[in-house]
Amino acid sequence: MPRPAEPAACLLHFADEAESAGRLAAATGLRPLAIECHRFPDGEIKLRLPVDAAGRLPARAVLLRSLHQPNEKLVELLLATEAARTLGVQSLALVAPYLAYMRQDIAFQPGEAVSQRIVGPFLGRMVNAVVTVDPHLHRIARLDEAIPDRACAVVSGAPLLADWIAEQRSAPLLLGPDGESAQWVAQAAARHGFEHAVCSKTRQGDRQVIVTLPDVDFRGRSVVLLDDVASTGRTLIEATRLLRAAGAASVDVAVTHALLADADLAALHAGGVGAFWSTDCVPHPSNCVYMAQALGRALGELSW
Repeated sequence: MPRPAEPAACLLHFADEAESAGRLAAATGLRPLAIECHRFPDGEIKLRLPVDAAGRLPARAVLLRSLHQPNEKLVELLLATEAARTLGVQSLALVAPYLAYMRQDIAFQPGEAVSQRIVGPFLGRMVNAVVTVDPHLHRIARLDEAIPDRACAVVSGAPLLADWIAEQRSAPLLLGPDGESAQWVAQAAARHGFEHAVCSKTRQGDRQVIVTLPDVDFRGRSVVLLDDVASTGRTLIEATRLLRAAGAASVDVAVTHALLADADLAALHAGGVGAFWSTDCVPHPSNCVYMAQALGRALGELSW
């Protein structure tokens, strides 16, 4: 009697990311399956994975979970991945468009936990591969240094943001708000031949920064501030204030990961920012650039 065919790989996702899962499923041909999540009164959660009639999952699966608001989601990943293994998954890839806890890679004060060195291997123990977008890495060059011995792929949001900017503004000047943004600004500028420059920044606290503009004539220019992450928006507000004072005709913002709250976005607009654009790596009202095709290509090129 012939052996039944192995079920095709599936795309596991949570209900709050159903739209993103739909776009990724369309880009990859994976079958989207929703994980049910129940929250008890004490805050604990119970997951139910979407098994077949035999109570099993395919041998290969992709789990979509963007890790903004990461503390609870890391517990979700722990429960989901361990359960998936017991239900038949042998090879599991994590697509995390936003990857949390990557920025701290050294201890700045005695006794500090170095989050990247803890969370990276933690993820690596749960999955066989990781695909993400513009992880906030400082002193390492590659994601597989943070998640060792696992297949890793990094997609950049900068080229697609550049495409969007080209449709919205004529001959814009792309400006990075700090030195760390230089890599993304350069990528975006090269795609369409935009002029670009980078500010310098000194941080004095989570919401206090000193920004210095580069030696560029901003008078009458359409400026787009471009970065990987916007969280409080304070750096962008200060850069916008300086640009307006320097004669910029308009100041817009484009970011890969929009982590800022509604009040912070309102403060940006009150501070002189016109349009605020972001990718869908983090669900936000400003989402206008969709990463599913790029994530699907990266996933397809990985061996896991």
